[in-house]
Amino acid sequence: MTPERFTKLKRVLAQRQPDLTVLAENTRKTRNIAALVRTCDAVGVPRLHVVSHETVRRHRMISAGAQKWVQLQRHTTIRDACDELHAAGYQLLAAHQSRHAVDFREVDYTRPSAVLVGGELWGVSATAAAAADRHITVPMCGMVSSLNVSVAAALVLYEAMRQRQAAGMYDQERLAQSEIERLLVEWSHPRVARRCRELGRPYPSLDEQGNLAENTLDNTPGDDC
Repeated sequence: MTPERFTKLKRVLAQRQPDLTVLAENTRKTRNIAALVRTCDAVGVPRLHVVSHETVRRHRMISAGAQKWVQLQRHTTIRDACDELHAAGYQLLAAHQSRHAVDFREVDYTRPSAVLVGGELWGVSATAAAAADRHITVPMCGMVSSLNVSVAAALVLYEAMRQRQAAGMYDQERLAQSEIERLLVEWSHPRVARRCRELGRPYPSLDEQGNLAENTLDNTPGDDC
């Protein structure tokens, strides 16, 4: 772990937006999940929610590293996922073409927001559409009626980032300090973090350069992210 690398990890965590997320319902193509993960990381979204009747498999493109920085949270049903996000105070914004839908740029994303995207063929389910607080669309001028699910999500997330940057929401740490400290250990010393969890021990502290400030585990090799 170099001091420069550790500084970058801290800078990334300082800009994470814990109240901005994506909920993917039955998005089955692993390359789309991979693209969603990478976009989430790029705009500072720390968690991607997934509802799927199939196992979400790892895609080779996710191995480019984004999966290390974005947590994948799975839900059994779309109803459970929507209820959980609503209970946490999120507005649920479904990418869904309905007569009530508005241009995605008209929404206030400085509020806690969850962008709901559906499957590649049918979009969001009737249950998800009914649970959403608003329906949003990306204006189209061509013959096709919709964009690829990951592309549409990227456009919405970058609009959310634009609004939040203008509001100064990326200029202050928004994760709890305990969460930042936990993630710094898991990102910079993943093997040590995993061993601590296996043994039920607390994570060690880190010094200003990202080195272990104390040796809580004997014979544990150091590791860099």
